[in-house]
Amino acid sequence: MSKKLTKSSDKMIAGVVGGFAEYMGIDKTLARVLYAAISIPGFFPCIILYIVAAWVMPEKN
Repeated sequence: MSKKLTKSSDKMIAGVVGGFAEYMGIDKTLARVLYAAISIPGFFPCIILYIVAAWVMPEKN
């Protein structure tokens, strides 16, 4: 059975970063901290990518 990229049920905003963390098998808090650190210098592109991912990624069943 293959893994599917879905939004996390443990949401902070939309569940996107948590979903990526679950898919990659890393800690959700670490993924959120890394996303925040990456977002600081390039705020606008990161927000646009997050919104697109929140719109495209399916909810967890």
